[in-house]
Amino acid sequence: MNEFTLGVVSSLLATALTVAAGWAFSMRSRQWPVALLSRLTGLGVRRVIPRQRLASRELTAELTRARWVRVLAGRGNELTRDGFAAVWEAAGRRLEFAQVLLPDPGLGPGSWLARREEEMARVDLGFSAGLLAEQVRVNAAYVSEVARHREQVALRFYDLPNLHRVVITDDVAYLTLYLRTEHGRNSPCVVARRPGLMYDYALQLFTTAWDHSRPPGSGDQ
Repeated sequence: MNEFTLGVVSSLLATALTVAAGWAFSMRSRQWPVALLSRLTGLGVRRVIPRQRLASRELTAELTRARWVRVLAGRGNELTRDGFAAVWEAAGRRLEFAQVLLPDPGLGPGSWLARREEEMARVDLGFSAGLLAEQVRVNAAYVSEVARHREQVALRFYDLPNLHRVVITDDVAYLTLYLRTEHGRNSPCVVARRPGLMYDYALQLFTTAWDHSRPPGSGDQ
Protein backbone atom coordinates (compact mmCIF):
# COMPACT_ATOMS: atom_id res chain seq x y z
CA MET A 1 0.00 0.00 0.00
CA ASN A 2 2.82 2.34 0.88
CA GLU A 3 4.51 1.54 -2.42
CA PHE A 4 1.28 2.27 -4.29
CA THR A 5 0.81 5.57 -2.45
CA LEU A 6 4.42 6.52 -3.10
CA GLY A 7 4.00 5.73 -6.77
CA VAL A 8 0.89 7.89 -7.06
CA VAL A 9 2.55 10.77 -5.26
CA SER A 10 5.65 10.42 -7.43
CA SER A 11 3.53 10.46 -10.60
CA LEU A 12 1.61 13.52 -9.45
CA LEU A 13 4.83 15.29 -8.52
CA ALA A 14 6.40 14.48 -11.89
CA THR A 15 3.29 15.74 -13.69
CA ALA A 16 3.29 18.93 -11.62
CA LEU A 17 6.96 19.53 -12.35
CA THR A 18 6.39 18.97 -16.07
CA VAL A 19 3.50 21.42 -16.16
CA ALA A 20 5.46 23.95 -14.11
CA ALA A 21 8.47 23.65 -16.40
CA GLY A 22 6.29 24.09 -19.46
CA TRP A 23 4.71 27.16 -17.91
CA ALA A 24 8.08 28.60 -16.90
CA PHE A 25 9.44 28.33 -20.42
CA SER A 26 6.28 29.24 -22.30
CA MET A 27 6.32 32.36 -24.47
CA ARG A 28 3.66 34.07 -22.36
CA SER A 29 5.47 33.60 -19.06
CA ARG A 30 8.80 34.70 -20.55
CA GLN A 31 7.18 38.01 -21.46
CA TRP A 32 6.23 38.84 -17.86
CA PRO A 33 9.72 40.03 -16.87
CA VAL A 34 9.83 42.12 -20.04
CA ALA A 35 6.49 43.75 -19.25
CA LEU A 36 7.47 44.33 -15.61
CA LEU A 37 10.81 45.90 -16.49
CA SER A 38 9.14 47.98 -19.18
CA ARG A 39 6.58 49.29 -16.70
CA LEU A 40 9.25 50.16 -14.14
CA THR A 41 11.42 51.98 -16.69
CA GLY A 42 8.62 53.62 -18.67
CA LEU A 43 9.77 51.87 -21.86
CA GLY A 44 6.22 50.73 -22.64
CA VAL A 45 7.13 47.39 -24.24
CA ARG A 46 4.39 44.81 -23.69
CA ARG A 47 6.20 41.89 -25.29
CA VAL A 48 8.64 40.85 -28.00
CA ILE A 49 7.26 38.47 -30.63
CA PRO A 50 10.03 36.29 -32.13
CA ARG A 51 8.66 36.49 -35.69
CA GLN A 52 6.59 39.29 -37.18
CA ARG A 53 4.17 36.90 -38.89
CA LEU A 54 3.05 35.60 -35.48
CA ALA A 55 1.66 39.06 -34.70
CA SER A 56 -0.62 39.22 -37.76
CA ARG A 57 -3.87 38.17 -36.08
CA GLU A 58 -3.28 40.45 -33.09
CA LEU A 59 -2.38 43.35 -35.40
CA THR A 60 -5.59 42.85 -37.41
CA ALA A 61 -7.63 43.17 -34.21
CA GLU A 62 -5.80 46.38 -33.29
CA LEU A 63 -6.42 47.85 -36.75
CA THR A 64 -10.16 47.23 -36.52
CA ARG A 65 -10.44 49.56 -33.51
CA ALA A 66 -7.82 52.16 -34.41
CA ARG A 67 -8.72 55.84 -34.82
CA TRP A 68 -5.72 56.41 -37.11
CA VAL A 69 -2.96 54.28 -38.64
CA ARG A 70 0.61 54.99 -39.77
CA VAL A 71 2.66 52.37 -41.62
CA LEU A 72 6.31 52.33 -42.65
CA ALA A 73 7.02 49.10 -44.51
CA GLY A 74 10.05 47.61 -46.19
CA ARG A 75 8.00 46.10 -49.01
CA GLY A 76 4.32 46.42 -48.12
CA ASN A 77 2.93 42.99 -49.01
CA GLU A 78 0.69 42.93 -45.95
CA LEU A 79 -1.05 46.11 -47.11
CA THR A 80 -2.80 44.14 -49.83
CA ARG A 81 -3.97 41.30 -47.57
CA ASP A 82 -7.06 40.75 -45.47
CA GLY A 83 -5.47 42.13 -42.32
CA PHE A 84 -5.52 45.68 -43.69
CA ALA A 85 -8.92 45.43 -45.38
CA ALA A 86 -10.55 46.96 -42.30
CA VAL A 87 -8.26 49.98 -42.59
CA TRP A 88 -9.23 50.75 -46.17
CA GLU A 89 -12.91 50.19 -45.48
CA ALA A 90 -12.87 52.37 -42.36
CA ALA A 91 -10.96 55.26 -43.94
CA GLY A 92 -13.26 58.25 -44.13
CA ARG A 93 -15.76 56.67 -41.75
CA ARG A 94 -14.47 55.57 -38.37
CA LEU A 95 -10.78 56.03 -39.29
CA GLU A 96 -9.48 59.60 -39.28
CA PHE A 97 -6.50 58.95 -41.57
CA ALA A 98 -4.05 56.30 -42.78
CA GLN A 99 -0.52 57.27 -43.82
CA VAL A 100 1.67 54.76 -45.65
CA LEU A 101 5.39 54.95 -46.34
CA LEU A 102 7.08 52.56 -48.78
CA PRO A 103 10.70 52.50 -50.02
CA ASP A 104 11.28 54.57 -53.14
CA PRO A 105 11.35 52.01 -55.98
CA GLY A 106 12.52 54.49 -58.60
CA LEU A 107 16.07 55.16 -57.42
CA GLY A 108 17.75 52.07 -58.85
CA PRO A 109 21.25 50.78 -57.94
CA GLY A 110 22.82 52.32 -54.87
CA SER A 111 19.53 53.07 -53.13
CA TRP A 112 18.74 51.71 -49.70
CA LEU A 113 16.09 49.49 -51.26
CA ALA A 114 18.69 48.02 -53.63
CA ARG A 115 20.97 47.33 -50.66
CA ARG A 116 18.20 45.46 -48.87
CA GLU A 117 17.57 43.47 -52.04
CA GLU A 118 21.24 42.46 -52.13
CA GLU A 119 20.99 41.25 -48.53
CA MET A 120 17.93 39.17 -49.33
CA ALA A 121 19.50 37.71 -52.46
CA ARG A 122 22.17 36.10 -50.26
CA VAL A 123 19.58 34.08 -48.35
CA ASP A 124 16.74 33.76 -50.90
CA LEU A 125 17.61 32.46 -54.37
CA GLY A 126 14.37 33.90 -55.76
CA PHE A 127 15.56 37.49 -55.33
CA SER A 128 16.74 38.59 -58.76
CA ALA A 129 17.88 42.15 -59.44
CA GLY A 130 14.94 44.56 -59.40
CA LEU A 131 12.45 42.09 -57.91
CA LEU A 132 12.07 43.90 -54.58
CA ALA A 133 11.54 47.25 -56.30
CA GLU A 134 8.90 45.69 -58.55
CA GLN A 135 7.07 44.24 -55.55
CA VAL A 136 7.08 47.68 -53.91
CA ARG A 137 5.63 49.20 -57.11
CA VAL A 138 2.80 46.65 -57.12
CA ASN A 139 1.95 47.32 -53.49
CA ALA A 140 2.21 51.07 -54.02
CA ALA A 141 -0.18 50.82 -56.96
CA TYR A 142 -2.66 49.03 -54.71
CA VAL A 143 -2.49 51.69 -51.98
CA SER A 144 -2.64 54.48 -54.59
CA GLU A 145 -5.86 53.01 -55.94
CA VAL A 146 -7.32 52.89 -52.44
CA ALA A 147 -6.25 56.50 -51.91
CA ARG A 148 -8.04 57.46 -55.13
CA HIS A 149 -11.30 56.42 -53.46
CA ARG A 150 -10.41 57.42 -49.87
CA GLU A 151 -8.96 60.89 -49.44
CA GLN A 152 -7.99 60.02 -45.86
CA VAL A 153 -5.37 57.58 -47.22
CA ALA A 154 -1.97 59.00 -48.18
CA LEU A 155 1.05 57.26 -49.71
CA ARG A 156 4.62 58.53 -49.87
CA PHE A 157 8.04 57.08 -50.77
CA TYR A 158 11.13 57.19 -48.56
CA ASP A 159 14.84 56.58 -49.22
CA LEU A 160 16.25 55.64 -45.85
CA PRO A 161 17.92 52.51 -44.47
CA ASN A 162 15.56 49.57 -44.88
CA LEU A 163 15.80 48.44 -41.25
CA HIS A 164 12.29 48.44 -39.80
CA ARG A 165 8.63 47.86 -40.33
CA VAL A 166 6.52 50.16 -38.20
CA VAL A 167 2.74 49.94 -37.78
CA ILE A 168 1.35 52.52 -35.36
CA THR A 169 -2.17 53.28 -34.19
CA ASP A 170 -3.38 55.78 -31.62
CA ASP A 171 -2.88 53.07 -28.98
CA VAL A 172 -0.10 50.67 -29.96
CA ALA A 173 3.06 50.37 -32.07
CA TYR A 174 4.43 47.25 -33.75
CA LEU A 175 8.13 47.71 -34.49
CA THR A 176 9.81 44.96 -36.50
CA LEU A 177 13.61 44.95 -36.41
CA TYR A 178 14.76 43.54 -39.75
CA LEU A 179 17.52 40.96 -39.59
CA ARG A 180 20.09 40.98 -42.39
CA THR A 181 19.70 37.25 -42.95
CA GLU A 182 15.90 36.96 -42.70
CA HIS A 183 12.77 38.20 -44.39
CA GLY A 184 10.85 40.79 -42.41
CA ARG A 185 8.12 38.26 -41.61
CA ASN A 186 10.70 36.16 -39.74
CA SER A 187 12.27 39.06 -37.84
CA PRO A 188 11.44 39.95 -34.21
CA CYS A 189 8.60 42.38 -33.52
CA VAL A 190 8.38 44.67 -30.48
CA VAL A 191 4.87 45.53 -29.27
CA ALA A 192 4.71 48.84 -27.38
CA ARG A 193 1.71 50.57 -25.88
CA ARG A 194 1.04 54.24 -25.47
CA PRO A 195 2.25 55.99 -23.37
CA GLY A 196 5.83 54.76 -23.39
CA LEU A 197 9.30 55.54 -24.68
CA MET A 198 9.28 52.77 -27.30
CA TYR A 199 5.91 53.91 -28.66
CA ASP A 200 7.27 57.46 -28.91
CA TYR A 201 10.41 56.15 -30.64
CA ALA A 202 8.38 54.26 -33.23
CA LEU A 203 6.29 57.35 -33.88
CA GLN A 204 9.43 59.45 -34.25
CA LEU A 205 10.84 56.94 -36.76
CA PHE A 206 7.72 57.31 -38.85
CA THR A 207 7.42 61.10 -38.67
CA THR A 208 11.11 61.56 -39.53
CA ALA A 209 10.75 59.36 -42.59
CA TRP A 210 7.48 61.07 -43.57
CA ASP A 211 9.09 64.52 -43.38
CA HIS A 212 11.82 63.39 -45.79
CA SER A 213 9.61 61.46 -48.21
CA ARG A 214 8.04 62.27 -51.58
CA PRO A 215 4.59 61.65 -53.02
CA PRO A 216 4.18 59.22 -55.94
CA GLY A 217 4.68 60.83 -59.33
CA SER A 218 7.34 63.32 -58.24
CA GLY A 219 10.73 62.23 -59.46
CA ASP A 220 9.67 58.81 -60.73
CA GLN A 221 12.05 57.28 -63.20
